[in-house]
Amino acid sequence: MSSVVQYLLAGLGIGGIYALVALGFHIMWSSAKAVNFAHGDTLMLGAVLTIVFLDFGLPMSVAIALAIGVSVIFGVVLERVAIRPFAAQARSIGWMLTTIAIGIMLESYATISFGAFARPLPSPLAEKPVIILGAGVFPQELLIPLAAVAIVGLLYFFQRRTQLGRAMRAVAFNREAAGIVGINVTRIAMISFALASALGGLSGILVAPVIQASATMGLLLGIKGFAVAIIGGITSAPGVVIAGLLYGVIEKFVDGYISTAAREAVGFSIVILVLMIWPQGLFGRKEIVKV
Repeated sequence: MSSVVQYLLAGLGIGGIYALVALGFHIMWSSAKAVNFAHGDTLMLGAVLTIVFLDFGLPMSVAIALAIGVSVIFGVVLERVAIRPFAAQARSIGWMLTTIAIGIMLESYATISFGAFARPLPSPLAEKPVIILGAGVFPQELLIPLAAVAIVGLLYFFQRRTQLGRAMRAVAFNREAAGIVGINVTRIAMISFALASALGGLSGILVAPVIQASATMGLLLGIKGFAVAIIGGITSAPGVVIAGLLYGVIEKFVDGYISTAAREAVGFSIVILVLMIWPQGLFGRKEIVKV
């Protein structure tokens, strides 16, 4: 019984990170119909910069705020130089190549500057585990899925109760119609990428005390976060969170009852199977294009 609870709690912890990453992809896709394939490196940026700022002697709160601020700037610049030039070209996939290239360059620069080794981000919630039904788990791991659920609620409120949020929903529904009624579509896309990057930086800060910060920490998390976004339905914020939590739990049970070597094979087999049955994802909506 305790082992089942252990795998469940650990799976919710890592699944929460997948959910947070997938939420970033959801925000970007909804407004720009493009995503940042270097989004995983935004997690790395938030975690690594927080440690660097702490090394400079800054308080934790200031270090976190600065790291998230740099992540926002990164998102804005990336949207401007790697996404927007291709937005006007129908069916262009140039943004895929440019964002992947930027991610590789950012990872290389971080390796040179920060080092190839991993370092933990200190957190009082990752010092002593708590025991739940015989299973030990750090409070930091429990915080991650709770943060994912809370952010979905905040995003729901933002999109429906604020003028900017309504504009983002209008752009997501119909870019052309939104532009006709006076919404600055390119600005909304830029804001969406900034918001997604802020979320990415925060995600890196949340997970760094658990898995440690390194220049390469965002690569696999970014890939799995995108896979989760596709499984859940990239147009549905609650869907990608549910898919992320389930994906993390399945991974941990595969780890425990089969082997760690089978984890990725099983996980990505699920991705293929889901898309064969539900091409739009479990909770996504079909996008109809009128011609």
